[in-house]
Amino acid sequence: MSSLVQSVDWLAIAPPTLAAVVGLVVLVADLFIGEDKKAVLGWVSVAGLAASALLLLPLRDGDRATFCLTGDAHACSYTADRFTLVIQFLVLGGALLAALLSVTALKDANKDLPEGEFWFLLLSSAAGAALLPASRDLATLIVALEVASLPAFALVGIKRGDKKSSEAALKFFLSSVTATAVSLMGVSFIYATTGSLYLTQIADKIQHVDGQFHTLAQAGVVLTLVGFAFKTAAVPFHFWVPDTYVGAPLPIAAYLSVVGKAVGFSGLILVTVVALPSYGDVWGPALAVLAALTMTVGNVGALRQQATRAYSAVRLLAWSSVGQAGYLLVPIASAAYSKDADKAIGSTVAYALMYAVVNLGAFAVAALVARTSPLNRISDYRGLYARSPLSALILGFFLLCLAGLPPGIIGLFAKVTVFAAAVDAGLGWLAVVMAVNVVIALFYYLQWTTLLFRAPEGESEKHRVPAPLTAAIALTAVLGIALSGAPQLVLRFSATGLF
Repeated sequence: MSSLVQSVDWLAIAPPTLAAVVGLVVLVADLFIGEDKKAVLGWVSVAGLAASALLLLPLRDGDRATFCLTGDAHACSYTADRFTLVIQFLVLGGALLAALLSVTALKDANKDLPEGEFWFLLLSSAAGAALLPASRDLATLIVALEVASLPAFALVGIKRGDKKSSEAALKFFLSSVTATAVSLMGVSFIYATTGSLYLTQIADKIQHVDGQFHTLAQAGVVLTLVGFAFKTAAVPFHFWVPDTYVGAPLPIAAYLSVVGKAVGFSGLILVTVVALPSYGDVWGPALAVLAALTMTVGNVGALRQQATRAYSAVRLLAWSSVGQAGYLLVPIASAAYSKDADKAIGSTVAYALMYAVVNLGAFAVAALVARTSPLNRISDYRGLYARSPLSALILGFFLLCLAGLPPGIIGLFAKVTVFAAAVDAGLGWLAVVMAVNVVIALFYYLQWTTLLFRAPEGESEKHRVPAPLTAAIALTAVLGIALSGAPQLVLRFSATGLF
Protein backbone atom coordinates (compact mmCIF):
# COMPACT_ATOMS: atom_id res chain seq x y z
CA MET A 1 0.00 0.00 0.00
CA SER A 2 1.45 3.36 -1.01
CA SER A 3 2.03 5.98 1.67
CA LEU A 4 -0.41 8.87 1.84
CA VAL A 5 2.19 11.08 3.55
CA GLN A 6 3.53 13.70 1.13
CA SER A 7 7.20 14.63 1.31
CA VAL A 8 8.09 18.33 1.55
CA ASP A 9 10.86 19.93 -0.49
CA TRP A 10 11.87 22.65 1.95
CA LEU A 11 14.27 24.31 -0.47
CA ALA A 12 11.54 24.69 -3.09
CA ILE A 13 9.18 26.44 -0.67
CA ALA A 14 11.94 28.42 1.09
CA PRO A 15 11.44 31.89 -0.54
CA PRO A 16 7.77 32.48 0.48
CA THR A 17 8.29 30.58 3.76
CA LEU A 18 11.18 32.81 4.86
CA ALA A 19 9.18 35.97 4.09
CA ALA A 20 6.30 34.65 6.23
CA VAL A 21 8.62 33.64 9.10
CA VAL A 22 10.35 37.04 9.14
CA GLY A 23 6.91 38.67 9.23
CA LEU A 24 5.99 36.67 12.35
CA VAL A 25 9.36 37.50 13.95
CA VAL A 26 8.80 41.22 13.31
CA LEU A 27 5.27 41.07 14.77
CA VAL A 28 6.48 39.40 17.97
CA ALA A 29 9.58 41.62 18.25
CA ASP A 30 7.36 44.69 18.00
CA LEU A 31 5.88 43.80 21.40
CA PHE A 32 9.26 44.00 23.13
CA ILE A 33 11.04 46.86 21.30
CA GLY A 34 10.78 50.42 22.56
CA GLU A 35 9.41 53.24 20.39
CA ASP A 36 12.88 54.70 19.84
CA LYS A 37 14.15 51.44 18.28
CA LYS A 38 11.20 50.58 16.00
CA ALA A 39 13.27 51.50 12.93
CA VAL A 40 15.20 48.23 13.45
CA LEU A 41 12.05 46.33 12.40
CA GLY A 42 12.19 47.99 8.99
CA TRP A 43 15.76 46.94 8.34
CA VAL A 44 15.03 43.39 9.54
CA SER A 45 12.15 43.29 7.03
CA VAL A 46 14.35 44.60 4.21
CA ALA A 47 16.99 41.97 5.07
CA GLY A 48 14.31 39.24 5.19
CA LEU A 49 13.00 40.14 1.72
CA ALA A 50 16.54 40.28 0.32
CA ALA A 51 17.30 36.85 1.81
CA SER A 52 14.05 35.44 0.37
CA ALA A 53 15.06 36.68 -3.08
CA LEU A 54 18.55 35.16 -2.72
CA LEU A 55 16.98 31.78 -1.90
CA LEU A 56 15.80 31.68 -5.53
CA LEU A 57 19.41 31.16 -6.69
CA PRO A 58 19.72 27.47 -5.61
CA LEU A 59 16.45 26.72 -7.46
CA ARG A 60 17.46 28.01 -10.87
CA ASP A 61 19.03 24.74 -12.09
CA GLY A 62 15.86 22.71 -12.55
CA ASP A 63 12.16 22.20 -11.88
CA ARG A 64 11.21 21.13 -8.37
CA ALA A 65 7.76 20.09 -7.18
CA THR A 66 6.34 19.24 -3.78
CA PHE A 67 2.99 18.38 -2.16
CA CYS A 68 2.31 15.95 -5.03
CA LEU A 69 -0.35 13.23 -5.19
CA THR A 70 1.23 9.88 -4.29
CA GLY A 71 -0.45 8.21 -7.27
CA ASP A 72 0.30 10.97 -9.80
CA ALA A 73 3.72 12.62 -9.72
CA HIS A 74 2.55 15.29 -12.19
CA ALA A 75 -0.31 16.48 -9.95
CA CYS A 76 1.43 18.78 -7.47
CA SER A 77 0.26 21.72 -5.40
CA TYR A 78 3.59 23.57 -5.53
CA THR A 79 5.99 23.72 -8.48
CA ALA A 80 9.18 25.77 -8.63
CA ASP A 81 9.69 25.89 -12.40
CA ARG A 82 11.12 28.68 -14.58
CA PHE A 83 7.85 30.62 -14.65
CA THR A 84 7.55 30.44 -10.85
CA LEU A 85 11.10 31.64 -10.23
CA VAL A 86 10.84 34.60 -12.62
CA ILE A 87 7.56 35.82 -11.06
CA GLN A 88 8.88 35.20 -7.53
CA PHE A 89 11.95 37.28 -8.40
CA LEU A 90 9.67 40.07 -9.65
CA VAL A 91 7.44 39.87 -6.56
CA LEU A 92 10.20 39.71 -3.94
CA GLY A 93 12.31 42.32 -5.76
CA GLY A 94 9.29 44.64 -5.99
CA ALA A 95 8.48 44.10 -2.30
CA LEU A 96 12.12 44.83 -1.40
CA LEU A 97 12.06 48.16 -3.27
CA ALA A 98 8.69 49.04 -1.70
CA ALA A 99 10.22 48.23 1.71
CA LEU A 100 13.13 50.61 1.05
CA LEU A 101 10.62 53.36 0.21
CA SER A 102 8.64 52.47 3.35
CA VAL A 103 11.63 52.92 5.68
CA THR A 104 11.73 56.62 4.76
CA ALA A 105 7.92 56.97 4.70
CA LEU A 106 7.56 55.55 8.22
CA LYS A 107 10.27 57.85 9.54
CA ASP A 108 8.61 60.89 7.93
CA ALA A 109 5.19 59.83 9.26
CA ASN A 110 6.41 60.54 12.81
CA LYS A 111 4.53 57.67 14.55
CA ASP A 112 1.31 58.17 12.52
CA LEU A 113 1.90 54.73 10.98
CA PRO A 114 2.25 51.70 13.33
CA GLU A 115 5.61 50.23 12.33
CA GLY A 116 5.29 46.68 13.66
CA GLU A 117 1.89 46.11 12.04
CA PHE A 118 3.05 47.76 8.82
CA TRP A 119 6.03 45.47 8.34
CA PHE A 120 4.10 42.35 9.35
CA LEU A 121 1.38 43.10 6.81
CA LEU A 122 3.87 43.89 4.02
CA LEU A 123 5.84 40.68 4.60
CA SER A 124 2.66 38.60 4.83
CA SER A 125 1.36 40.02 1.56
CA ALA A 126 4.74 39.42 -0.11
CA ALA A 127 4.74 35.79 1.12
CA GLY A 128 1.29 35.20 -0.41
CA ALA A 129 2.32 36.91 -3.64
CA ALA A 130 5.44 34.69 -3.87
CA LEU A 131 3.36 31.56 -3.21
CA LEU A 132 0.84 32.24 -5.98
CA PRO A 133 2.99 31.64 -9.11
CA ALA A 134 4.07 28.29 -7.65
CA SER A 135 0.48 27.17 -7.00
CA ARG A 136 -0.65 24.34 -9.26
CA ASP A 137 -4.05 23.58 -7.78
CA LEU A 138 -7.06 25.89 -7.58
CA ALA A 139 -7.37 25.72 -3.77
CA THR A 140 -3.75 26.81 -3.21
CA LEU A 141 -4.16 29.44 -5.94
CA ILE A 142 -7.16 31.07 -4.24
CA VAL A 143 -5.58 30.86 -0.76
CA ALA A 144 -2.35 32.47 -2.06
CA LEU A 145 -4.40 35.17 -3.78
CA GLU A 146 -6.15 36.04 -0.52
CA VAL A 147 -2.97 35.89 1.58
CA ALA A 148 -1.51 38.44 -0.85
CA SER A 149 -4.68 40.60 -0.87
CA LEU A 150 -5.99 40.68 2.73
CA PRO A 151 -2.90 42.36 4.28
CA ALA A 152 -2.93 44.83 1.36
CA PHE A 153 -6.40 46.09 2.42
CA ALA A 154 -5.05 46.93 5.85
CA LEU A 155 -1.91 48.56 4.41
CA VAL A 156 -4.00 50.87 2.22
CA GLY A 157 -6.04 52.04 5.24
CA ILE A 158 -3.22 52.06 7.79
CA LYS A 159 -2.97 55.87 8.09
CA ARG A 160 -4.50 56.76 11.45
CA GLY A 161 -7.39 59.21 11.28
CA ASP A 162 -7.11 59.70 7.51
CA LYS A 163 -10.55 59.59 5.87
CA LYS A 164 -9.07 59.42 2.38
CA SER A 165 -7.04 56.36 3.37
CA SER A 166 -10.05 54.65 5.00
CA GLU A 167 -12.24 55.30 1.95
CA ALA A 168 -9.56 53.91 -0.37
CA ALA A 169 -9.22 50.77 1.77
CA LEU A 170 -13.00 50.25 1.77
CA LYS A 171 -13.22 50.53 -2.05
CA PHE A 172 -10.29 48.18 -2.46
CA PHE A 173 -11.78 45.70 0.04
CA LEU A 174 -15.28 45.64 -1.47
CA SER A 175 -14.03 45.22 -5.05
CA SER A 176 -11.55 42.52 -4.07
CA VAL A 177 -14.06 40.57 -1.99
CA THR A 178 -16.48 40.66 -4.92
CA ALA A 179 -13.71 39.37 -7.20
CA THR A 180 -12.92 36.54 -4.78
CA ALA A 181 -16.58 35.52 -4.50
CA VAL A 182 -16.94 35.42 -8.30
CA SER A 183 -13.67 33.47 -8.65
CA LEU A 184 -14.74 30.93 -6.03
CA MET A 185 -18.02 30.34 -7.83
CA GLY A 186 -16.14 29.82 -11.10
CA VAL A 187 -13.67 27.45 -9.40
CA SER A 188 -16.54 25.47 -7.87
CA PHE A 189 -18.13 25.05 -11.32
CA ILE A 190 -14.82 23.85 -12.78
CA TYR A 191 -14.37 21.41 -9.90
CA ALA A 192 -17.94 20.15 -10.31
CA THR A 193 -17.37 19.35 -13.98
CA THR A 194 -13.86 17.84 -13.70
CA GLY A 195 -13.70 16.40 -10.18
CA SER A 196 -10.18 17.76 -9.65
CA LEU A 197 -8.48 20.89 -8.35
CA TYR A 198 -5.06 20.19 -9.88
CA LEU A 199 -4.38 22.34 -12.94
CA THR A 200 -2.76 19.55 -14.99
CA GLN A 201 -5.65 17.17 -14.32
CA ILE A 202 -8.23 19.87 -15.09
CA ALA A 203 -6.53 20.53 -18.46
CA ASP A 204 -7.06 16.89 -19.38
CA LYS A 205 -10.46 16.19 -17.82
CA ILE A 206 -12.24 19.35 -18.98
CA GLN A 207 -11.82 18.19 -22.60
CA HIS A 208 -14.02 15.16 -21.85
CA VAL A 209 -16.87 16.82 -19.96
CA ASP A 210 -20.33 15.37 -20.59
CA GLY A 211 -22.45 17.41 -22.98
CA GLN A 212 -24.96 18.25 -20.24
CA PHE A 213 -22.17 19.87 -18.16
CA HIS A 214 -20.57 21.78 -21.03
CA THR A 215 -22.46 25.02 -20.27
CA LEU A 216 -21.54 24.72 -16.58
CA ALA A 217 -17.86 24.36 -17.51
CA GLN A 218 -18.04 27.42 -19.78
CA ALA A 219 -19.71 29.42 -16.99
CA GLY A 220 -16.93 28.35 -14.62
CA VAL A 221 -14.27 29.55 -17.06
CA VAL A 222 -15.96 32.94 -17.54
CA LEU A 223 -16.58 33.53 -13.80
CA THR A 224 -12.98 32.63 -12.95
CA LEU A 225 -11.76 35.10 -15.60
CA VAL A 226 -14.01 37.85 -14.23
CA GLY A 227 -12.58 37.31 -10.74
CA PHE A 228 -8.99 37.65 -11.95
CA ALA A 229 -9.92 40.65 -14.11
CA PHE A 230 -10.69 42.52 -10.86
CA LYS A 231 -7.25 41.63 -9.49
CA THR A 232 -5.47 42.81 -12.64
CA ALA A 233 -7.45 46.11 -12.72
CA ALA A 234 -8.82 45.29 -16.16
CA VAL A 235 -11.67 47.49 -17.42
CA PRO A 236 -14.52 47.55 -16.40
CA PHE A 237 -13.23 46.23 -13.04
CA HIS A 238 -10.67 49.02 -12.57
CA PHE A 239 -12.71 51.63 -10.68
CA TRP A 240 -10.91 51.07 -7.36
CA VAL A 241 -7.41 51.84 -8.69
CA PRO A 242 -7.08 55.69 -8.73
CA ASP A 243 -8.66 56.31 -5.30
CA THR A 244 -6.79 53.37 -3.75
CA TYR A 245 -3.40 54.60 -5.00
CA VAL A 246 -4.10 58.14 -3.77
CA GLY A 247 -5.38 57.05 -0.35
CA ALA A 248 -2.65 54.50 0.35
CA PRO A 249 0.83 55.42 1.63
CA LEU A 250 2.93 56.03 -1.50
CA PRO A 251 5.18 52.95 -1.02
CA ILE A 252 2.04 50.78 -0.81
CA ALA A 253 0.68 52.34 -4.02
CA ALA A 254 4.00 51.41 -5.65
CA TYR A 255 3.73 47.89 -4.19
CA LEU A 256 0.18 47.41 -5.50
CA SER A 257 1.06 48.76 -8.95
CA VAL A 258 3.76 46.12 -9.42
CA VAL A 259 3.35 43.20 -7.01
CA GLY A 260 -0.45 43.34 -7.05
CA LYS A 261 -0.40 43.17 -10.85
CA ALA A 262 2.13 40.32 -10.85
CA VAL A 263 -0.20 38.34 -8.57
CA GLY A 264 -3.25 38.91 -10.76
CA PHE A 265 -1.49 38.19 -14.06
CA SER A 266 0.38 35.09 -12.88
CA GLY A 267 -2.90 33.67 -11.54
CA LEU A 268 -4.64 34.50 -14.82
CA ILE A 269 -1.87 32.78 -16.82
CA LEU A 270 -2.03 29.63 -14.68
CA VAL A 271 -5.82 29.38 -14.94
CA THR A 272 -6.06 30.03 -18.69
CA VAL A 273 -2.93 28.64 -20.33
CA VAL A 274 -2.15 25.79 -17.92
CA ALA A 275 -5.57 24.64 -16.65
CA LEU A 276 -7.91 25.61 -19.50
CA PRO A 277 -5.99 25.59 -22.82
CA SER A 278 -8.82 23.67 -24.53
CA TYR A 279 -11.23 26.53 -23.73
CA GLY A 280 -9.12 29.09 -25.58
CA ASP A 281 -12.14 29.86 -27.76
CA VAL A 282 -13.87 31.16 -24.60
CA TRP A 283 -11.12 33.05 -22.78
CA GLY A 284 -9.08 34.15 -25.83
CA PRO A 285 -11.67 36.56 -27.34
CA ALA A 286 -12.75 37.72 -23.86
CA LEU A 287 -9.19 38.67 -22.88
CA ALA A 288 -8.58 40.34 -26.25
CA VAL A 289 -11.62 42.60 -25.75
CA LEU A 290 -10.60 43.27 -22.12
CA ALA A 291 -7.08 44.20 -23.28
CA ALA A 292 -8.41 46.69 -25.85
CA LEU A 293 -10.81 48.28 -23.35
CA THR A 294 -8.26 48.39 -20.54
CA MET A 295 -5.45 50.08 -22.46
CA THR A 296 -7.87 52.61 -24.02
CA VAL A 297 -9.67 53.60 -20.80
CA GLY A 298 -6.40 53.71 -18.83
CA ASN A 299 -4.61 55.97 -21.29
CA VAL A 300 -7.60 58.29 -21.78
CA GLY A 301 -7.95 58.53 -17.98
CA ALA A 302 -4.28 59.48 -17.65
CA LEU A 303 -4.64 62.01 -20.48
CA ARG A 304 -7.45 63.80 -18.60
CA GLN A 305 -5.42 64.49 -15.44
CA GLN A 306 -5.06 68.19 -14.62
CA ALA A 307 -1.55 69.25 -13.61
CA THR A 308 -2.74 71.49 -10.75
CA ARG A 309 -5.15 68.99 -9.18
CA ALA A 310 -4.15 67.53 -5.80
CA TYR A 311 -2.42 64.13 -6.13
CA SER A 312 -2.58 64.38 -9.93
CA ALA A 313 0.90 62.79 -10.25
CA VAL A 314 -0.22 59.69 -8.34
CA ARG A 315 -3.52 59.61 -10.24
CA LEU A 316 -1.66 59.78 -13.56
CA LEU A 317 0.55 56.86 -12.49
CA ALA A 318 -2.60 54.98 -11.39
CA TRP A 319 -4.38 55.47 -14.73
CA SER A 320 -1.12 54.70 -16.52
CA SER A 321 -0.92 51.40 -14.63
CA VAL A 322 -4.43 50.54 -15.87
CA GLY A 323 -3.27 51.24 -19.43
CA GLN A 324 -0.15 49.11 -18.91
CA ALA A 325 -2.40 46.28 -17.65
CA GLY A 326 -4.05 46.34 -21.07
CA TYR A 327 -0.68 45.80 -22.77
CA LEU A 328 0.06 42.92 -20.36
CA LEU A 329 -3.22 41.23 -21.31
CA VAL A 330 -2.41 41.21 -25.04
CA PRO A 331 0.05 38.25 -25.07
CA ILE A 332 -2.17 36.21 -22.73
CA ALA A 333 -5.06 36.66 -25.16
CA SER A 334 -2.66 35.84 -28.02
CA ALA A 335 -1.75 32.53 -26.33
CA ALA A 336 -5.25 31.24 -27.18
CA TYR A 337 -4.55 31.68 -30.91
CA SER A 338 -0.79 31.13 -31.07
CA LYS A 339 0.97 27.87 -31.93
CA ASP A 340 3.67 28.81 -29.41
CA ALA A 341 1.77 29.78 -26.25
CA ASP A 342 4.95 29.65 -24.17
CA LYS A 343 6.53 32.39 -26.31
CA ALA A 344 3.39 34.54 -25.99
CA ILE A 345 3.38 34.21 -22.20
CA GLY A 346 7.10 35.01 -22.19
CA SER A 347 6.20 38.37 -23.78
CA THR A 348 3.86 39.17 -20.89
CA VAL A 349 6.52 38.22 -18.33
CA ALA A 350 9.15 40.30 -20.16
CA TYR A 351 6.83 43.31 -20.21
CA ALA A 352 6.00 42.81 -16.52
CA LEU A 353 9.71 42.83 -15.61
CA MET A 354 10.31 46.07 -17.54
CA TYR A 355 7.21 47.68 -16.08
CA ALA A 356 8.16 46.65 -12.53
CA VAL A 357 11.59 48.30 -12.70
CA VAL A 358 10.55 51.62 -14.28
CA ASN A 359 7.23 52.01 -12.45
CA LEU A 360 8.81 51.42 -9.03
CA GLY A 361 11.48 53.92 -10.01
CA ALA A 362 8.86 56.51 -10.97
CA PHE A 363 7.09 56.00 -7.64
CA ALA A 364 10.43 56.32 -5.83
CA VAL A 365 11.03 59.77 -7.37
CA ALA A 366 7.37 60.67 -6.61
CA ALA A 367 8.05 59.73 -2.97
CA LEU A 368 11.05 62.06 -3.01
CA VAL A 369 8.99 64.97 -4.38
CA ALA A 370 6.17 64.24 -1.90
CA ARG A 371 8.53 64.94 1.02
CA THR A 372 8.47 68.65 0.11
CA SER A 373 5.17 68.77 -1.86
CA PRO A 374 2.69 66.53 0.03
CA LEU A 375 -0.13 67.18 -2.50
CA ASN A 376 2.07 65.59 -5.21
CA ARG A 377 0.61 67.53 -8.16
CA ILE A 378 2.15 67.19 -11.61
CA SER A 379 2.82 70.95 -11.47
CA ASP A 380 5.03 70.34 -8.41
CA TYR A 381 7.52 68.64 -10.74
CA ARG A 382 8.10 71.83 -12.72
CA GLY A 383 11.77 72.75 -12.53
CA LEU A 384 12.78 69.54 -10.74
CA TYR A 385 15.99 69.59 -12.77
CA ALA A 386 16.99 72.87 -11.09
CA ARG A 387 16.34 71.43 -7.61
CA SER A 388 17.63 67.90 -8.14
CA PRO A 389 19.22 67.33 -11.56
CA LEU A 390 19.88 63.62 -11.09
CA SER A 391 16.34 62.87 -9.86
CA ALA A 392 14.86 64.76 -12.82
CA LEU A 393 17.03 62.89 -15.31
CA ILE A 394 16.14 59.54 -13.74
CA LEU A 395 12.39 60.29 -13.68
CA GLY A 396 12.58 61.52 -17.28
CA PHE A 397 14.28 58.25 -18.23
CA PHE A 398 11.58 56.20 -16.49
CA LEU A 399 8.77 58.12 -18.19
CA LEU A 400 10.42 57.64 -21.59
CA CYS A 401 10.72 53.91 -20.82
CA LEU A 402 7.00 53.76 -20.06
CA ALA A 403 6.31 55.66 -23.28
CA GLY A 404 8.60 53.33 -25.25
CA LEU A 405 10.95 56.05 -26.53
CA PRO A 406 14.78 56.16 -26.66
CA PRO A 407 16.87 56.24 -24.53
CA GLY A 408 14.33 54.01 -22.73
CA ILE A 409 15.15 51.12 -25.06
CA ILE A 410 13.80 48.52 -22.63
CA GLY A 411 10.32 50.09 -22.85
CA LEU A 412 10.42 50.09 -26.65
CA PHE A 413 11.70 46.52 -26.71
CA ALA A 414 8.95 45.30 -24.34
CA LYS A 415 6.23 46.99 -26.42
CA VAL A 416 7.60 45.47 -29.64
CA THR A 417 7.54 41.96 -28.12
CA VAL A 418 3.91 42.42 -27.03
CA PHE A 419 2.99 43.86 -30.44
CA ALA A 420 4.70 40.93 -32.15
CA ALA A 421 2.78 38.44 -30.00
CA ALA A 422 -0.54 39.95 -31.20
CA VAL A 423 0.55 39.97 -34.87
CA ASP A 424 1.88 36.38 -34.72
CA ALA A 425 -1.44 35.22 -33.25
CA GLY A 426 -3.41 36.87 -36.07
CA LEU A 427 -4.89 39.55 -33.80
CA GLY A 428 -4.19 42.42 -36.19
CA TRP A 429 -7.07 44.55 -34.89
CA LEU A 430 -5.67 44.33 -31.33
CA ALA A 431 -2.22 45.34 -32.59
CA VAL A 432 -3.80 48.42 -34.23
CA VAL A 433 -5.62 49.35 -30.99
CA MET A 434 -2.34 48.98 -29.11
CA ALA A 435 -0.49 51.20 -31.61
CA VAL A 436 -3.13 53.94 -31.23
CA ASN A 437 -2.88 53.73 -27.44
CA VAL A 438 0.92 53.96 -27.50
CA VAL A 439 0.55 57.25 -29.42
CA ILE A 440 -2.02 58.54 -26.89
CA ALA A 441 0.30 57.65 -24.02
CA LEU A 442 3.19 59.52 -25.64
CA PHE A 443 1.37 62.80 -25.08
CA TYR A 444 1.02 62.66 -21.29
CA TYR A 445 4.39 60.98 -20.66
CA LEU A 446 6.21 63.61 -22.77
CA GLN A 447 4.20 66.43 -21.23
CA TRP A 448 5.32 65.39 -17.76
CA THR A 449 8.92 64.85 -18.94
CA THR A 450 9.22 68.34 -20.47
CA LEU A 451 7.83 69.88 -17.26
CA LEU A 452 10.83 68.54 -15.33
CA PHE A 453 13.22 70.74 -17.34
CA ARG A 454 11.22 73.96 -17.50
CA ALA A 455 12.18 77.02 -15.48
CA PRO A 456 11.00 76.64 -11.86
CA GLU A 457 8.46 78.99 -10.34
CA GLY A 458 10.10 80.79 -7.42
CA GLU A 459 13.41 79.87 -5.81
CA SER A 460 14.75 76.33 -6.10
CA GLU A 461 15.36 74.57 -2.81
CA LYS A 462 17.67 71.59 -2.58
CA HIS A 463 16.85 68.93 -0.01
CA ARG A 464 18.80 66.03 1.39
CA VAL A 465 17.62 62.63 0.13
CA PRO A 466 17.47 59.87 2.80
CA ALA A 467 19.72 56.84 2.18
CA PRO A 468 16.92 54.23 1.73
CA LEU A 469 15.16 56.45 -0.82
CA THR A 470 18.47 57.07 -2.59
CA ALA A 471 19.09 53.31 -2.70
CA ALA A 472 15.65 52.60 -4.21
CA ILE A 473 16.03 55.30 -6.90
CA ALA A 474 19.62 54.27 -7.71
CA LEU A 475 18.79 50.56 -7.89
CA THR A 476 15.87 51.03 -10.28
CA ALA A 477 17.89 53.49 -12.40
CA VAL A 478 20.85 51.11 -12.70
CA LEU A 479 18.55 48.21 -13.62
CA GLY A 480 16.64 50.31 -16.17
CA ILE A 481 19.83 51.59 -17.84
CA ALA A 482 21.45 48.12 -17.83
CA LEU A 483 18.38 46.51 -19.38
CA SER A 484 18.15 49.27 -21.99
CA GLY A 485 21.73 48.43 -22.93
CA ALA A 486 20.97 44.71 -23.27
CA PRO A 487 17.18 44.32 -23.68
CA GLN A 488 17.51 40.79 -25.09
CA LEU A 489 18.46 39.62 -21.57
CA VAL A 490 14.91 40.30 -20.40
CA LEU A 491 13.36 38.04 -23.04
CA ARG A 492 15.91 35.31 -22.35
CA PHE A 493 15.34 35.57 -18.58
CA SER A 494 11.56 35.61 -18.95
CA ALA A 495 11.30 32.38 -20.96
CA THR A 496 8.65 30.71 -18.83
CA GLY A 497 9.06 27.01 -19.44
CA LEU A 498 5.42 26.39 -18.57
CA PHE A 499 5.19 23.64 -21.20
